[in-house]
Amino acid sequence: MDQTRSEDRAAPTVLVVDDERNIRRTLQMVLSGEGYAVVEAETAEQALEVLNNPALPIDLVLFDLKLPGISGVEALERLRADDATRDLPVIVISGHATVHDAVNAIKLGANDFFEKPLNRERILVSVGNSIRTARLTKTVERMRVELEARYEMIGTSPPMQKLFLDIDKVAPTKASVLITGESGTGKELVSRAIHRLSPRHDEPFIKVNCAAIPRELIESELFGHERGSFTGAQARKRGFFEQAHRGTLFLDEIGDMDLTAQAKVLRVLQNGELARVGSEHIVHVDVRVLCATNKDLSQEVAQGRFREDLFFRLDVFPIRTPALRERRADIPILAEAFVSGFCRENGLRTKRIDASVHDALAQRQWPGNVRELKNVVERAAILSGDTITVADLPEDPHASPFEEDGETGPAAGNVEVPGQHHGERLTLRAFRESAERQYILETLRAFEWNISKASIALGVERTNLHKKIRAYGIKRGES
Repeated sequence: MDQTRSEDRAAPTVLVVDDERNIRRTLQMVLSGEGYAVVEAETAEQALEVLNNPALPIDLVLFDLKLPGISGVEALERLRADDATRDLPVIVISGHATVHDAVNAIKLGANDFFEKPLNRERILVSVGNSIRTARLTKTVERMRVELEARYEMIGTSPPMQKLFLDIDKVAPTKASVLITGESGTGKELVSRAIHRLSPRHDEPFIKVNCAAIPRELIESELFGHERGSFTGAQARKRGFFEQAHRGTLFLDEIGDMDLTAQAKVLRVLQNGELARVGSEHIVHVDVRVLCATNKDLSQEVAQGRFREDLFFRLDVFPIRTPALRERRADIPILAEAFVSGFCRENGLRTKRIDASVHDALAQRQWPGNVRELKNVVERAAILSGDTITVADLPEDPHASPFEEDGETGPAAGNVEVPGQHHGERLTLRAFRESAERQYILETLRAFEWNISKASIALGVERTNLHKKIRAYGIKRGES
């Protein structure tokens, strides 16, 4: 068993398992040339010994299927049955394998399959993608445990780091907090994190959706009522403010609250006093109020739909939850976390997400924000096999036929092609679009106009490929 190790443990380590010395030597040269540390083994038995050595962490295994003794398939089965190596990336290679062997290896959890003779570029791309995906999965799991325990949210982008910092600053205080942001950005999660990190964490957390309560019942729900105070009031009822005594009251969609109820909420915030509907008896409460809205309350004040004095009372410490398009760097770790959670909840083996999926997801605009992303990746997890690919993503209902990646694309019938140039040379854009059109056309022909297969080969979503076809005026059968 030969070893070529890097002194820097930051370099990923690849275990190459093949009984042919020339294959091992070739892969060692190729991988070492790209900065990987390489460990070699001739048999599956040797490979399993290496993988059982905690002093020699392995990031990826390249397994030959046909090995003396334990076969590569049997070794792969053992790896997937062991919790310590269950998620270790494995790429299978073979010079004599059948299609059945390849399919079986993928079903057992191999990340990729290559036939000999090996293609250098394909190997390097697959190794790089597999290691990055595995490391991302580990990072997501570690972050999920750490961040969810504290915030129930994950993210490493600057907007999320600022959000976590704001939560940490305001949580230990008694200050009222106004949480603003688009629908689906996690305003309720922010409120729960503030409560959980506050001195009131052992007391009640009461959530009220102001938009879901009829106007005629909002006061009764918030402040309670006495028996007989109105038709149907058959018994005394404690309102949400009383239920949240010494704890936290979260008023979601505060911008939809009736003006009369707003005045009574202001009174409670000012002196901690309330009166149930149908009673003159004053009840004292100690409640921290957190509010959320997707409306611009300053505009609501200007329009006379929200009390200015209440607005200033609530806006002591404003927190804004960022839209998903403002934190695109978090999309891969969010997608990985959602897929992992979905598979765990449904008793499924964790599914891999192909690297091209992350690129495709980053191109979307996400008006529904994190909630929409969760729905999309869970649907893809249902439709996919062991690996989620671009073809498994549902079409983007928000895609514009003339926009992609924030740039205006070529209009159908208006593509600059050779002959449409300035002076005697093509513009860079004209050349790029002409070449892109030709490449898309050739790919469609190669896959007999199967859009799903062509989109996978091109590394784009089906919706984006349809847009390109329309934009470039590509017609089936054209030469």
